[in-house]
Amino acid sequence: MSITKDQILEAFAEMSVMEVVELIEAMEEKFGVSAAAAAVAVGGDAGAAAAEQTEFDVVMTSFGANKVAVIKALRGATGLGLKEAKGMAESAPVAVKEAISKEEAEALKADLEAAGAEVELK
Repeated sequence: MSITKDQILEAFAEMSVMEVVELIEAMEEKFGVSAAAAAVAVGGDAGAAAAEQTEFDVVMTSFGANKVAVIKALRGATGLGLKEAKGMAESAPVAVKEAISKEEAEALKADLEAAGAEVELK
């Protein structure tokens, strides 16, 4: 039985971001390739431009199952009051911080994910 490309894309559409990341890592390991290297090879200059991104936006897509912990993490990261942080959590998807360094963005993403939120870097 053969699976079509459309069936695979539909399966991807139903996955969470973390599930897609885990799948990509498993494919890289199984086939001994790197998706980043393939993107540069296919994208040429576009891949190089993406690799040079210096500012990132941290976007919380969902507060997950532990809203209270996420609100605490938002307060710590943004300095917002309780009401404002709660409002931010409840308005997901929402940009938590914009135009920040890669290191700061990754640290904030890790903190929010540890609290239970789903987060993307853009």
